[in-house]
Amino acid sequence: MTGRAIHVSDLHRGKTADRAVDDALVRLVEELEPELVIATGDLSNRGRVAQLQEARAVLDRLAAPVLAVPGNHDIPYTLPGRFTHPWRAFERVFGTVEPVHRGASLVAVGLNSVWPARQQGGRLPEAELARAHRELAGAPVEALRLVALHHHLAGSPWRAARKRPLKRRDAALAALREAGAELVLGGHIHQSSAVERHEFVALDGPVGPSVVLSTAPGYGRPRPRRAGEAHGLHVLRWDERALVVETRVWDGSGFVPTAARSFPRGRTLQSAVVDEEERER
Repeated sequence: MTGRAIHVSDLHRGKTADRAVDDALVRLVEELEPELVIATGDLSNRGRVAQLQEARAVLDRLAAPVLAVPGNHDIPYTLPGRFTHPWRAFERVFGTVEPVHRGASLVAVGLNSVWPARQQGGRLPEAELARAHRELAGAPVEALRLVALHHHLAGSPWRAARKRPLKRRDAALAALREAGAELVLGGHIHQSSAVERHEFVALDGPVGPSVVLSTAPGYGRPRPRRAGEAHGLHVLRWDERALVVETRVWDGSGFVPTAARSFPRGRTLQSAVVDEEERER
């Protein structure tokens, strides 16, 4: 069984918009025919209904279902609304802050990592982690199991970002692995990365199932003069053996591939290494 999805993040509508970029996304979706388009927050710039509606209008043009979660820019910027009704505008436009997609080849659970008490920081309350466990529990054996949130769990190695990863990242990652997540999608830092947890987490016991942390580059450019912020998206492809995260960047006319990483799925990393050694013999 094979599958495809497209991951965009940080549209920042209300700050910048480029019709040519949106048209290119529409063409890419028509070309690849993904099962799902996943939008991981900061769809607006100040959490206003009109800005969220502008983002929704872009996503509604796509010939694929969309799963969208809020980012820290998608709630009211000022008091008291930031605390009294943080999700009202987002839910008015997108319906829910707890979306779920279920298909034969993909089960995707959207998690709300926004923390109204912090402008940049994010967290996953126990209730959200428990919900991920419940939603992924019934996934078909062959399906890719992913969770999507705004805040990143792994940053890019080439930028000392002031945006810290998700609060209590290690505990959250352990809980998501226990829930059965194979892929964790985030955004927030406008930088692309894809890494497997065993690349940065030391384990005392046997190597367990693979969990990939993928952070999408920024789809929008709210700070166009900042060259250190990537401008693109991720294309996700998978079958029963591997998951591929492909980075595509905007070159002025379309989203062109620049890099791809492949990760084993459905097996332990140890068995993947053994298989590779056997193929080389």
